[in-house]
Amino acid sequence: MPFPELAERVASVRGRIAEAVQRGGHSNQVRLIAVTKTHPVEAVQAVAAAGILDVGENRVQEALRKQDELQELGDAPPGLRWHLIGHLQTNKARALPRFVCFHGLDRAKLAEAAVVVARDARVTLDVLLQVNVSREESKGGFTLAELPAESERLRRSPELRVRGVMTMAPFDADESTLRQVFAGARAALAVVRGAGHDATELSMGMSGDFEVAVEEGATMVRLGTILFGTRS
Repeated sequence: MPFPELAERVASVRGRIAEAVQRGGHSNQVRLIAVTKTHPVEAVQAVAAAGILDVGENRVQEALRKQDELQELGDAPPGLRWHLIGHLQTNKARALPRFVCFHGLDRAKLAEAAVVVARDARVTLDVLLQVNVSREESKGGFTLAELPAESERLRRSPELRVRGVMTMAPFDADESTLRQVFAGARAALAVVRGAGHDATELSMGMSGDFEVAVEEGATMVRLGTILFGTRS
């Protein structure tokens, strides 16, 4: 059986999340999203068997392939929710209706493409605005200065339901920097809510920093390595 230690790891992570919620004092409910990128479709089945129904993928084609494979096998776990995380090329926005939430709306041009896709598919797309709190050039996303105007502009696009914000902390950041970034994302969420969006989600925290993220109010954590081990 693949991933024989997964159930134990999931239980350990859930315990650590609960303790971090208590330490942080935000009373936040946290959704664990298992990031299965580069792992086979069996990883999706394994996390579902371990009680995680939220699955995240970074690459559109890999996600669609896994979705199709499960469909062909007739073995798609009931209630499975697919999340698309991170940078998306504008010409691949047509895949967005196949995901329950897009964690990575990082520029106005992509928002415009997503609106067209939603209109054509006659659906409303749930999205999170990616915020670049640390202003890293290597990361996409709206700066905190850009966010008020973009939040106001998106109010005129009912095809997109802005559910919150997503951010990523710098790799190997110390705890002080992590807290600054995650607190900045929390402030960004307040800006989005202030613009009139029914936004409650804070998607932040990965395997190396999820406990700090939860302490700072995360409602979604995106975990891969801590569940599946180091990718080959």
